[in-house]
Amino acid sequence: MENAALLKAIVQNAIDGIITIDDRGMIETINPAACKLFLYPPEEVIGNNVSMLMPSPDREQHDEYINRYQRTHEPHIIGIGREVVGLRKDGTRFPFRLAVSDVQYSGRKIFTGFIHDLSREKEAEEALKEYAAHLEELVEQRTHSLQHTVAALQLAKEEVSQSLVKEKELGQLKSRFVSMASHEFRTPLSAIQLSASLVDKYALPYDNPNIKKHVAKIKNAVGNLTTILNDFLSLEKLEAGKVEPVFNEFDLVKLSEEITEEMQMIAKQNQNIIYQHTGTSSVVKLDQNLLKNCAINLIANAIKYSGENTFIEFNTEINDRNCIVMIKDNGIGIPETDQKHLFEAFFRAHNTGNIPGTGLGLNIVARYTDLMNGKIDFKSNVNHGTLFTITFPI
Repeated sequence: MENAALLKAIVQNAIDGIITIDDRGMIETINPAACKLFLYPPEEVIGNNVSMLMPSPDREQHDEYINRYQRTHEPHIIGIGREVVGLRKDGTRFPFRLAVSDVQYSGRKIFTGFIHDLSREKEAEEALKEYAAHLEELVEQRTHSLQHTVAALQLAKEEVSQSLVKEKELGQLKSRFVSMASHEFRTPLSAIQLSASLVDKYALPYDNPNIKKHVAKIKNAVGNLTTILNDFLSLEKLEAGKVEPVFNEFDLVKLSEEITEEMQMIAKQNQNIIYQHTGTSSVVKLDQNLLKNCAINLIANAIKYSGENTFIEFNTEINDRNCIVMIKDNGIGIPETDQKHLFEAFFRAHNTGNIPGTGLGLNIVARYTDLMNGKIDFKSNVNHGTLFTITFPI
């Protein structure tokens, strides 16, 4: 009795469906898992022919399956089993694997069918087939696209080869034009600057504020144009590979004091440049002209993007490993979204507004720094200023 109860419990709680039929195909027992699969309660199944759970043509051929097994015991319905289709009460179909075995019980033979639902496996197989077909289609499309790309690249290669000579000629023409324009524009700009200074000087006895205001505007415009010309000329030389650093020893403190004095003259009202040096040594071996250009450019930016009545810190340091140049202001700062583009040519931050500039200065500073084997870094917060640090290894 205990063994029978255990066997019944196993059948009732089995994950797969289990059905027993007699030698005429009539259903004798069905477990809960099979009822769930076929959507029938036990009382609607027990006593009926098992063919009720099969769609055509399996339903019509079922009796032949049983007769064949009784005659031949062919293995296609024994053991691992075969894949068949089940018919649910609501008319839907589902695939399952059927394994059938015969059992001698109470002096007669009954057949036990073990039903393993294959719905998920079939869905996965179908999805895999669709994915494989999709991949094949993609491969075909990519292959076709690649062929077109190769053909286009070949054509482009031929066009590039033909245009290289023209591009070289245009480059030489551009270089000559930029150089000529920069030098030719300097002469009238110098004349305008001199004339403005003379007008300012001759107008002194009259003490006319309008004259001073407009003379200052002329000088400021000339200064801006001169900066633009210098930037374009420097960029042209860099692009043409004409800038070669010349390393010589010089006094960094002396150079920095000269730069501070020069830049203080163009600072805004009550805008003070404070210079300080750290270290017992003041001699470095760098390209003096390139370093001066870098410092002037960064200080000019600090002046431009800071307000009146502010301080600009200009610090240098020489230690055992590095020569460091730092310029710090309390100006408008650089938006975080713009910082990754800061050293790109012609790029200007979005908060510069109407402040004049070419967007070339920091690109030139970065390239000059690189030519001297240095590294430039910065920290900035909007409305809290910017700190630029150039580090050269000793």
